[in-house]
Amino acid sequence: MKGKVLIVDDQEDLRGLLRLVLEREFDVAEAESGAALHKAFQQEQPDVVVLDVVLPDANGLELLPQIKRRWPDTEVLVLTGHGTFQMAVEATKLGAYNFISKPFENEKLLIDVRRAYEHRRQGEENVRLRDVIGKISGNLSPIFGSPVMQEVVRTVERIAPSDVTVLITGESGTGKEIIADLLHAMSHRRSGRIIKINCAALPRELIESELFGAVKGAYTGAHTDREGLFRQAEGGTLFLDEISEMPVDTQSKLLRVLQDQEVRPVGGKTSYKTNCRVIAATNRKPEDAIKEGKLREDLYYRISTISVHLPPLRERREDIMPLANAFLKRFAAQAKRPITGFTPAAIERLMAFDWPGNVRQLQNEVQRAVLLCEGPLVDAADLSITAVKVPGATTEGQDTNFTLLEAVERNAIIQMLKETGGNKLEAARRLGIGRQTLYNKIKAYAIEV
Repeated sequence: MKGKVLIVDDQEDLRGLLRLVLEREFDVAEAESGAALHKAFQQEQPDVVVLDVVLPDANGLELLPQIKRRWPDTEVLVLTGHGTFQMAVEATKLGAYNFISKPFENEKLLIDVRRAYEHRRQGEENVRLRDVIGKISGNLSPIFGSPVMQEVVRTVERIAPSDVTVLITGESGTGKEIIADLLHAMSHRRSGRIIKINCAALPRELIESELFGAVKGAYTGAHTDREGLFRQAEGGTLFLDEISEMPVDTQSKLLRVLQDQEVRPVGGKTSYKTNCRVIAATNRKPEDAIKEGKLREDLYYRISTISVHLPPLRERREDIMPLANAFLKRFAAQAKRPITGFTPAAIERLMAFDWPGNVRQLQNEVQRAVLLCEGPLVDAADLSITAVKVPGATTEGQDTNFTLLEAVERNAIIQMLKETGGNKLEAARRLGIGRQTLYNKIKAYAIEV
């Protein structure tokens, strides 16, 4: 959709020239006076106003504050044939984006309007980002408070408007789906749907028909034509979560779809064009998945035009308490419980824990604590995460034989072994360490499995 420019100038020939220069890229409207501008206030807000200083019934610099009050997001380019440095300074103070002197070069003016328009759109996208973050994460903007997550947000802002394929990596529970939602909501495809599929949750024999669709009789049980997710996501976004769990032969067919932008339903004889943006995610390290034969290398290069990595919560501990407080506020309101915060002991335990399940685990932990808490503050006893207890400990969470870092690491291993039912191989995989390394740590920390 084109940007909208309003030209406010009393010279008809100049307005015609400006229209000729700008209408190749913008929808252009005109106003020949201050009175005509006030009528335009009743119309749709323009992205850019090109405002002459000298008008038959008004001074452009006096109209400028009115424009900014009526259309605060509109950028204003002040145009004059009698410009002075003082006038330029005054126009800037009043909110003008730039000051252009007559006579002007057509190409230079077009560039100035382009820049003003992009500045306006960038501001709009930033506002939308804040709104989307609030809606998607339940007003949990603190999730983006740490420097590393602020960089993730900056990356999302830059790449969201494009159609480039994005690969999101990170451990389970770090928020990969939230980033996919943000990318979609900030893109030009936001009016379309975002369709999500967890590739690990579908049986091998059904995933192709789910993705690409199928014609009647293509396989046992295909009693009607099936519309695939690519078709459902037409004009929108398709999010492929845990893509490294997709069967390798299906990955080769997906690669062909991405390259040709065409989909052929299972059992079909004809292909149809597809128009959706693909965002993929995996909780595996891509290089490890490729070595293990879980992810095709050529598909990886195709989907990772841009990669966004979400660090685990243990690597951005400054986010733990802001997140915990935000979760507490939400769940306390939902449960109608008068709980206002955490005791020092609870805070110490939350900060010391390594959160192998990341933000998702923290959210579940706080929700559970809200339901069990009997007082106005969540205490350590209301938390299910265990304190670090090691041989020789004199007080909870302290030990003369282990450093604090070792104690925290031991606690994380114990928690992961609990979650995996004592499956050491799975625990090592989730912790991102080798099996032998885990065995060595279990022995060194005297952990009973």
